[in-house]
Amino acid sequence: MSCVCPTSRSEIKEFEEHFQKYDEDFEYASQMPECFLRNWSKSKKWLLKLFEKVVSDAEKTNPSETTSKTLLQHLLDNLQGRHLAPNYGLLMLWASQANAVPIAFWTLVFILSNPSIYKKIMEDLASVFGKAGRDKIEVSEEDLKKLPFIKWCTLEAIRLRSPGAITKKVVNPIRIQNFTVPAGDMLMLSPYWLHRNPKYFPDPEMFKPDRWKEANLEKNAFLDSFVAFGGGKHQCPGRWFAIMEIQLFIVLFLYKYEFVLLDSVPKESPLHLVGTQQPMAPFRVQYKYRE
Repeated sequence: MSCVCPTSRSEIKEFEEHFQKYDEDFEYASQMPECFLRNWSKSKKWLLKLFEKVVSDAEKTNPSETTSKTLLQHLLDNLQGRHLAPNYGLLMLWASQANAVPIAFWTLVFILSNPSIYKKIMEDLASVFGKAGRDKIEVSEEDLKKLPFIKWCTLEAIRLRSPGAITKKVVNPIRIQNFTVPAGDMLMLSPYWLHRNPKYFPDPEMFKPDRWKEANLEKNAFLDSFVAFGGGKHQCPGRWFAIMEIQLFIVLFLYKYEFVLLDSVPKESPLHLVGTQQPMAPFRVQYKYRE
């Protein structure tokens, strides 16, 4: 995916402008025809044209060894319908930037605003890497396995800031309690509200990473009723990769820098339905290198 990134300053600026427009209006585009969103449609077409070149390049350089393949090349190997490849490539980019990055933000916000949780994480980091400071560290997958509490914090942030709604098209008639939903209709599930049901998540508004002790994460199993990534065999295929990269970000960020909070935890937008919930206000901090 690195070949997506333009190189010259003008190309970078153009890419940034189109992607920001695509991301900003994605919420509206999920609910309205493109003809009402001309600028969004223009940016989408520009990005898809870029991905057509990226896909072509990925196909030409696709190695035979699985371990040498990029995410996009793995996708191409398993995709039915070559014409859809640019769409899936753009979706991968949007999912990583518009979901993983905000979740990394929220995870950091919740950690820094809970002193006892912050203290525990710093103790965990010291036990694995030594005293935090400016020294360069290399973080392996084995190191992350020794830091389960950071994974719990990440999952708890995801629980609290999950999408407002996930929609699916009914392929075959399905019976739900006393109702039969016909084929062709759309079903909507709200992870945001399900994750606030005290029947499944006691003290649902509280940031409580310890609740994830009960999940069998070693076997890639979430808590019951946790549906931030969908459910069943149609869950987001990149979920564990996203969780791992957020863990890695938190480790490196907290190991290198210390913080002073200037703002309280911002509220999430009540109107945001698609993707990770967005903050309604800034969350400012002062930071400096650790001594």
